[in-house]
Parts: sequence; C-alpha cells; structure tokens
Amino acid sequence: MQNYLITGGAGFIGSKLAKTLVDLGKKVTVIDNLSTGFLENIPDGAEFIEGNCEDQSTIKQLNRRRFDVIYHIAGQSSGEVSYDNPVLDMQANVQSTLVLLKYAVDHSCPILIYASSMSVYGDPKSLPVKETDTPEPKSFYAVGKHASENYLRIYRTFGIKTVALRLFNVYGAGQNLSNLRQGMASIYLSQAIQTNKILVKGSPERFRDFIHINDVVDAFLKSKNEHIESGVYNVCSGNRIYVKDILELISSEMENPIEISFAGSTPGDQFGIYGDPSFFESSYGFSNQITFKKGMLDMINWAKGNHL
Repeated sequence: MQNYLITGGAGFIGSKLAKTLVDLGKKVTVIDNLSTGFLENIPDGAEFIEGNCEDQSTIKQLNRRRFDVIYHIAGQSSGEVSYDNPVLDMQANVQSTLVLLKYAVDHSCPILIYASSMSVYGDPKSLPVKETDTPEPKSFYAVGKHASENYLRIYRTFGIKTVALRLFNVYGAGQNLSNLRQGMASIYLSQAIQTNKILVKGSPERFRDFIHINDVVDAFLKSKNEHIESGVYNVCSGNRIYVKDILELISSEMENPIEISFAGSTPGDQFGIYGDPSFFESSYGFSNQITFKKGMLDMINWAKGNHL
C-alpha cells in the first residue's frame, strides 16, 4: 500500500487531498497544528499527528517511516498575517520546508510536492505570468514561499524529486469562512452572509486568477506522476476575474441587499495578476475544468446552507 504524508491535512486543500487519497485506498498520515484547520476535516482512516512541521517533537512522531510522497501544504497562508509576525511566518513556511526536505532525504522518500503561491511574482511587468518570469515578492509570506522554492531546487541535487505548485486563488465549498484574513472570495462571501455588508480593502478594479479546489486536488495528484520532472508550475485557470465582478456575483445571490464599501488596503497586496497555465498543462495533462461562475455559485449555495 502506498504511504502518503500530508501536512496541513486539516485545512481546506490538505483535507480534500487527504480524503481523495483515502478513498483511493492509500495510507495517509496528516500533520496539522489546527491553527486554521479543523479536526473534523480529517477523513476517517487517516492517521493524525497534531503539531507544527518545523518542530522536531512533531517529526519524531513519524517514527522514521518511509513515505512514497510528502505533500507539504501546511503553513501560514496569509500575506496580511505575515506582517504581524514575520519570524513566525518564516518558521511556518520556510523552516518547516527545510525540516521536511531533510526528512525526505534521510528516510528515502523520493518525492516532495510543495504548495507554493502566485504571490511570489509580486506585481508582474507583463501578463499572464509565466514560470520563467522573475519573482519579485511583496510580502513576508511571498518571500518565504520563494525561499522554499529555492530550497526545493537545491535538495534535488540530493536525489529527490521536488515540485513546487504555484497556486493562484483557490476557492470552493469547504473553505474556512471564519478566517477573514485569507481568501478573497471567501472573505467577501462570509461578510455578505453574516452582515449584509462587504468591506473591500483596495480597488474594485483589482483582479485575480481563481482555481477551484477540485482542480487543485487534481493538480496535486497528477504532480506525483513519474514522468513529471522536478520544477515550478503555475496552477491557475488563465482567466482574469475582477473584484467588482466577484462582488456583483455574490450580491446577486443574496436574499437581502448588500452594502459594499471600499477602504484602505492590505499590506503587500498585488493589484492584479493572472497566470499562464500552458506549461503545467503540457507537462501534467492538466486543465482547469470548473469555471469561476459555476464554482462560485456552488460555493455560495454551500455557504448559505448553515455553514457559518
């Protein structure tokens, strides 16, 4: 039986991946500190270790076992929050990566797949962004993601395959709607349902590239295939979605009128970005399957069904 380690397996992305692998009959171990994830998200049949990936006390609980794949998804996942405590952000997002890379080498794990971020690009000089574009991270969070990518690159010389998936804006049913500092669409949706108001930090003309959670899980599954080479890959739809269009879609699905206001900005926020998925598609045989409108309508219906 294949053996998988998923860090962040109680969170939005990690738990969906864990459930998929358990359903496929794989042996799954989850590490999560439950800071933003939920115990109930961990699927039945998965082994759970509570703790931080950067702590040796957590790693010791793995009992030196060998994994076929390590999926490193855990970490501090908000650019805004990274300004609160940059050292903590570095430990969660960079030190944890180094600890897991060393574990992979020491215990003959052949593949480590890392959840990186489109934030590494900063404000791109041309669009859509490609993997060959020079990263210019604007937040502590983005700096950490880029640093981890470079550690992955170096560790390839130690004989393991490493893949960094630069995730764009992941969304969908199951996202943590109580966290109002991470996830653009989920923040707006949560505010609309709870207060009939949406406070937007920044311009309505900003834009992002949204990729549905189901497509992201598919990307993680495909990235372990033997014919896929080590490297960095965009996981995106290739579509530009404006903030104003997200607000309009959410508002149109609410029973009561939504009051929208604009004030301030978020530290390190990117004004506008969308990605070129062609390298990923040609390498992985992957393509975005769920349109933003369909995925967002499904998410709205899920959220309205007493999920707040």
